[in-house]
Parts: sequence; C-alpha cells; structure tokens
Amino acid sequence: QVQLVESGGGLVQPGGSLRLSCAASGFTFSSYAMSWYRQAPGKVRELVATITSIAGSPNYADSVKGRFTISRDNAKNTVDLQMNSLKPGDTAVYYCNAQSLSGYWRYWGQGTQVTVSS
Repeated sequence: QVQLVESGGGLVQPGGSLRLSCAASGFTFSSYAMSWYRQAPGKVRELVATITSIAGSPNYADSVKGRFTISRDNAKNTVDLQMNSLKPGDTAVYYCNAQSLSGYWRYWGQGTQVTVSS
C-alpha cells in the first residue's frame, strides 16, 4: 500500500521558517522524482519544488527560489522542504508528490497546512 505522509506544517510569522517532511512507503522511493506542491484557497495547485530520482537535482518555482530547499534521503524514504523567509503568500496546503520515471505512476499525500501570519 502506497503512503505519503506529510508533517511539519503549522502557523509561523512572516520571515520565519518551517521544515516539512514527507515519509514514503509502498513503492521504490529511489526510483521516483519527488515534489512538493501547494494549493491556496481559491487557487489551483502549483508546483513548488522537485528533486529528481537519481541525481537528486532540485528545481524550484520562481516564487520560492532562494528561500526554499528540497532534499531527499533515499535510505530513509523521506523528502523534506526547508522553507525560510516565509511570506503570507506562502500560506497554503502543501502536498507531497511522487512520480515514476515514466510518468505513469503518481501518488499524493494528504497535505499539511502552512499558515504565515502575524
């Protein structure tokens, strides 16, 4: 049974930091590209960051470049998102995503709420 379980969300003040973590099970984690998406109320879900399966190369949305860092640990089957210098515009539900090399298999976590507010 495939599972992606996110943790680490919460309420933080503008300028603060949070670290999200996603624990994966039920599939060959090291063979999948891992991503974080987010969805704010009334908006479409958007890609925040991706890290490739083999090289572990990261890519980021322009809106988070220089502030967010994605990383993965293939030994622990986890992918993290370190979020610094948070802004109110970063408020959203953040979702962990796994995608196979072929693109045929895609899995989603249940999401974790991040709220940036003073």
